[in-house]
Amino acid sequence: MNNLQKAGGFAALYLATAYLLGLVLFIVVLDYPSIVDPAQKIALLVNQQTIMYATNLILYVVFGVLLVVLLLALYGRLGTGARATMQVATVIGFIWAGSLIASGMVLNAGIAPTVALYGQDPAQAALSWQVFEAVASGLGNGNGEILGGLMTLLISWAALRGGGLPRLLNYLGVVVGLVGIVSTVPGLAGLAAIFGMSQMAWFVWLAAILLRPLPASTADRDPAKQHTPV
Repeated sequence: MNNLQKAGGFAALYLATAYLLGLVLFIVVLDYPSIVDPAQKIALLVNQQTIMYATNLILYVVFGVLLVVLLLALYGRLGTGARATMQVATVIGFIWAGSLIASGMVLNAGIAPTVALYGQDPAQAALSWQVFEAVASGLGNGNGEILGGLMTLLISWAALRGGGLPRLLNYLGVVVGLVGIVSTVPGLAGLAAIFGMSQMAWFVWLAAILLRPLPASTADRDPAKQHTPV
């Protein structure tokens, strides 16, 4: 159990770091959000394809894989106290992880053919990249953080009901989750940025908790003998 908890703690730390790297790479290094002209986007892709590939790998593919590790650690810690809620939260988290991995892989799969096409027809290459981006955005919750929001909310609710995490951390998680869910409302997509920043803090706090040794009362707990509130 302790090994899984530590793995979950390191995973949570990576997830928080990935958010920070995303801000640095996309906003500072690439300035990608400010580019709306498809021709400028495809020119940036051609000139910075290695950075773009690495960014997608770090922020989507590896993020999704390590999210699974964190979810398994949290289920091991919280699943005996609020089993049904944690089961739903874990499944939703797995779906979110899979969608993020798929989103990153779609983007990276599109880089090489789009760059090759750029040498023959820049306009067609720009159109091709728009298609890849649209598919990846849909897979990666570009229209609102419903999956990440639900996962965070349910994990925090389970911890409030069954214990296992500090109450203040759980209250933060409830707020983070609600912000993510509300970001799916048309016109409120800007809340996704607030969701990302606040979830980064949630991940850091989770990492600090999971990297500590489990209390003896928790480590010795027999799941078969525990009360399991929903």
